[in-house]
Order: sequence, then C-alpha cells, then structure tokens
Amino acid sequence: MGFRFDLLDLQLFANVVEAGSITAGAARSHLSLAAASERIQGLESGLGSALLTRGRRGVTLTPAGQTLLLHARAMLEQAERMRGDLAAFSTGLRGRVRLLCNSVASQEYLPACLGAFLAAHPQVNLDVEERLGEVIVRAVADGVGELGIVDGAIDTGGLERVDFRSDRLVLVVPRGHALAAGGRRRVSIWAADAHDVIGLAPSSALQMQWDAALARRGHRLNYRVRVPSIDAQCRLIAQGAGIALMPEAAARRLGDADRLRVLALLEPEFERRLVLCMRRFDALPAYARALVEHLREGPT
Repeated sequence: MGFRFDLLDLQLFANVVEAGSITAGAARSHLSLAAASERIQGLESGLGSALLTRGRRGVTLTPAGQTLLLHARAMLEQAERMRGDLAAFSTGLRGRVRLLCNSVASQEYLPACLGAFLAAHPQVNLDVEERLGEVIVRAVADGVGELGIVDGAIDTGGLERVDFRSDRLVLVVPRGHALAAGGRRRVSIWAADAHDVIGLAPSSALQMQWDAALARRGHRLNYRVRVPSIDAQCRLIAQGAGIALMPEAAARRLGDADRLRVLALLEPEFERRLVLCMRRFDALPAYARALVEHLREGPT
C-alpha cells in the first residue's frame, strides 16, 4: 500500500483532531498551514482513503481516521514513555506531561504543589489545563492527556485513580451575620435560601459543578450578583453584599478572618475528595510517575 508516516505526522494528526481544524492543529504542531495540509494529504494518499471530512466548522474523523487516531495515540504515548525512561539514564527525568484538572485543583491545590516538583525536575515541562470533570475523564481515556484531577464522585470508568486532596464546600458570611450567630460553625445548605447569594459567572466550571450538585438535591440558590472570581466574592461578602459558597481552601486563603466567617455545611455530599486519574500508573513515563507520587505526597 505504501503507507508511510513518522511521529511528526502522527502528532500533527492527533493535534488536528483535538483542535478541530487543520489550522489550529498546525499551530499546535508549530507548522505552517501549507506544511500541515501537505502532511495530512500525504497520509491520506499513502493510505488510499480520506482520514478527515473537511467542513466550514472544521474537520471530523472518517472511519479510517478514527482507526488511525487510536493507533497514533498509542504510538505517541509509547514513544514519549521511551524517551522519558531512556533520558533518566543520562540527564535525569525529561519530558512533558499534560495535566487536566477541575477549577478547585488548578486554583487552590496545584500552585502549592507544582513549584517544588518543577524545581526538582528542571527538564520536565507541564501543560496544566482547566476542564470540566467529564471532559477530563474522556480526554485521559482517549490519551489526550496523561493525568486528570476530578471530583471523586465522577464516574471515571476503567481509569486508575488515587486520592489527591479533600474538597469541602463551605458557606462564607460576613462577620456578625445571622447565620453565624452564637458562634455557630455549621449550617445546612437550605439556610442560604433566605439570603442573597454571590455566585461566580454561569460559565465558570466551578459554578457549573456546584449548580449541578445543588440540582441533584432539587435545590437552586438565589444569586443576587455574579462575579468573575472567588476573590471578588470575598470582597463583596466583607462589604455585606451577601453570602457565598466556595471551596474551604479558597475561603481560608482569601478570606479576611476579621471580617468573614466560614461555616461548614451539614450535608455530607458537600465534603468530597479530589482524585488523580490515569489510564495505568505503570504505563506512564518515569517523569509522569514521579509527578503522580509528588502530587500524592505534596502539601495539603
């Protein structure tokens, strides 16, 4: 058949599929559009079958393209693992890890964990991207990312998983607020119904996660205002504009202890675990395994 390819072809093809267009895939591969198009056409010509269906909104996979993508990802993963394992014999761990995580992990836990790892492994690069939990699971299962951090309640299918951190949702109120009267430290989520709530933007992955959890209880909060960040929530709360739900780690980090009160929620489903997920720990390159071990043992 004369079907020939190299790893650059396979990486380009995977990037095009993931990005949804040849233009975006070429940019990810650091190739010109003309060079990327020529390589894709070369793959199709050698195979004797179309791999992509081109349209105004980008590209979609043909059956042949789906088969090639499956094998391309497996071969790229194996090549990356080989590079990482062999590099460990000479100049230490070397490679790149794509870590997909939810908002809580990216904003509250990873900044404290990753600095020490990067300092200890200067030849390892990380791509950290924030995604919704279901998207993360699908991406890791498909080989788009090596590692994911998701809510432990999410079905991760056949992925291997290990505990990462605790993720407790709390209610933050101004000092002197009725819900904190008498030194109260725990309240029900239902107590928020009688008060104005400061939410994050509806498009926020964190806000969508909370709203989904509340919806499962048949509950919906009255949001008086939506703001772009947890820091903005804390500032408005301190000014008496309302109350807000947020991860405890964020509340402790950003909250002004003299002006805010942090109340735990009585409902057990709001005290959850974040988990690290991967296809198989023993199949990861050495540098990715080192990252997993570091994240498991890092600061809480």
